[in-house]
Amino acid sequence: MPAKGVEFVEHSEIMTYEEILRFLRVAAGTGIRKVKVTGGEPLVRKGVCGFIRKVRNIPGIESVTLTTNGALLEEHLPELEAAGITGINVSLDTLDPEKFHQITRCDDFGRVWSGIRAATQTKIPVKVNCIPMKGCNEEELAKIAALAKEYPITVRFIEMMPIGMGTGYARILQDEIKSLLEDRFGTMELVDEILGNGPAGYYKIADFKGRIGFISAVSHEFCKSCNRIRLTADGILKPCLNFESRVNLKKEMRSGMTDEELEQLLKNVIYHKPRCHAFGDETKKDIQEKRRMAGIGG
Repeated sequence: MPAKGVEFVEHSEIMTYEEILRFLRVAAGTGIRKVKVTGGEPLVRKGVCGFIRKVRNIPGIESVTLTTNGALLEEHLPELEAAGITGINVSLDTLDPEKFHQITRCDDFGRVWSGIRAATQTKIPVKVNCIPMKGCNEEELAKIAALAKEYPITVRFIEMMPIGMGTGYARILQDEIKSLLEDRFGTMELVDEILGNGPAGYYKIADFKGRIGFISAVSHEFCKSCNRIRLTADGILKPCLNFESRVNLKKEMRSGMTDEELEQLLKNVIYHKPRCHAFGDETKKDIQEKRRMAGIGG
């Protein structure tokens, strides 16, 4: 997180739950079946568990997962279970409390770790997402991976993408991490089972209770199989994380767009989804995303 925090947005500029639910009902009618509630930090928004319950009840929606920083997870677990959440991803880049504070600007490591352990005691599948960064957490990667040995957790390593503040960090690529882990734990075997809703590749290691996953947009481009679109909290519909989007869904909906028009807009966005990202392409710098990930959603 930036040292001075993030710029706050007026509540009137944020999409209401009713607006998001309307959009999701239309999306479900077009064949979209899976929803991820992310942020920023979704658990800080009042009524989010009730919102998740309503999303789960939309005809056609089969899965609703949550990505969280984990600080408020333990206290929300009973409500999340009751709402029917189908998976929880916790962002965790270090197991060192001091370094955790440096990265997040918060002293919540104890609460996050307690929330993760509590979640593993439920029937909800749990994943830990880690972004490896040189000069930051590279010495901890094996230790973080070992969480999948001790707990029924899927640990995923996500390559740092050159978006927002990510342009200022040196990433560690998948093959380097895989080699490190195999030196420490033995052979990693690619698994065929479906463990997620997106482009991650998963491996199993002997004696591990969980799995190791990689999301490697830079070194192992997966644009051909990308199945994601994003709706930001302030109403921007993004077909690709890399590029800026001019589709202001909130504005269109508040100007009186009908459900039929909304459906056509959604289809147009999906049909014109970019063929691939352009990370590092200076010729396309002007059209690439400049917002921080905290303002887009993971």
